[in-house]
Amino acid sequence: MNATIQKWGNSLALRIPKSIANEIELEQGDSVEMEVADGVLAVRPGRPRYRLADLVRGITKKNPGRRGAGMWSG
Repeated sequence: MNATIQKWGNSLALRIPKSIANEIELEQGDSVEMEVADGVLAVRPGRPRYRLADLVRGITKKNPGRRGAGMWSG
């Protein structure tokens, strides 16, 4: 599929067609990772970034998380 690069402020923008966005489950407001390798631009859905406070807030008596030393081993 071909697309056209357009000016957006002082930057350039590439529109992602809805069919492609749906295929990779990308929605407005999502972050993406971009990299250039051998002259090819690759755009991938970004990995979620978690903050410790948000993760701890999700711990409840019904959802205590995993316990034991195994959770710390790599």
